[in-house]
Amino acid sequence: MPSARVAPPDRPMSGNEDQEMELGALRSIYEGDETFRELSPVSFQCRIGENGDPKAFLIEISWTETYPQTPPVLSMNAFFNNTISSTVKQSILAKLQEAVEVNLGTAMTYTLFEYAKDNKEQFMENHHPINSVTPISNIVSVETPNRAPSSKKKDKKEQLSKAQKRKLADKTDHKGELPRGWNWVDVVKHLSKTGSKDDE
Repeated sequence: MPSARVAPPDRPMSGNEDQEMELGALRSIYEGDETFRELSPVSFQCRIGENGDPKAFLIEISWTETYPQTPPVLSMNAFFNNTISSTVKQSILAKLQEAVEVNLGTAMTYTLFEYAKDNKEQFMENHHPINSVTPISNIVSVETPNRAPSSKKKDKKEQLSKAQKRKLADKTDHKGELPRGWNWVDVVKHLSKTGSKDDE
């Protein structure tokens, strides 16, 4: 009985040989590198950016059976990337896909990871992580409604000098409220000035 799978005669299992060679190369290049993880012999993950960097992200590259003659599967679905908007993820994957097209037919996993590292700032230029302060305050207040108002209140409090505080204390009652009519003198002066103009 013939075997179910027969390799094409022009390329007998070359894809798998290429993969084995690339796997060996990746293991030696990234040995001891905490940013790289081998999820399986055909699936790899690399963290682009330092640990704790708000612009760091994970790229996952999985080889198909016919890789590198056919493109690998690129993914950014890792939980690590949950603060990154889908728009930014799509744009990163699109840029990586361009690099895939250029390198098709060659071992490209290392090349793709390095390409992402070299272009990290450009890839993440439109990224606004949920926890960081961005110049557009409404983004922060939409994403973190509990935190934004409290920080704004603190900023608005004016600092009074001791003399100003004493003056205020003299004018206010024990509740810190100004007695009714405390500024009537000013109001009367103001009315008398405006009133005299009307009489003329």
